[in-house]
Amino acid sequence: MSISVPSSLKRIAFAAALSAAASSSCAAQQVFSVDRPYQADINVYVTDRESRADLLVYRVKSPSQATGNEGLWYFTDYKGRADKAIYFVDRESQADLVIYFTDYRSRAGWKSKKKMALMY
Repeated sequence: MSISVPSSLKRIAFAAALSAAASSSCAAQQVFSVDRPYQADINVYVTDRESRADLLVYRVKSPSQATGNEGLWYFTDYKGRADKAIYFVDRESQADLVIYFTDYRSRAGWKSKKKMALMY
């Protein structure tokens, strides 16, 4: 048995799919590490304790895997390709964002949602 789907419904579904794709690419997590604080969009501190982090970050191997604002970061070699330029600070008190690098993709994500806007 085959079900006929009205063309207007198909157009709505297509528009929704395009919107979802566009919104995920707007929050892609391609980052570039800069050498000077004034070159950065945000200052980041890397903690050795997961419990102290705002964001658990998993480093992905390709830009296509770094979609959304979920802690999946791809470090690009070119600042022009980056969504965010980050500067790694030495003290937590200097940081806008505290991260913890995780070895597991499934662990990546925000622990403190109030700082999510920093990566948009």
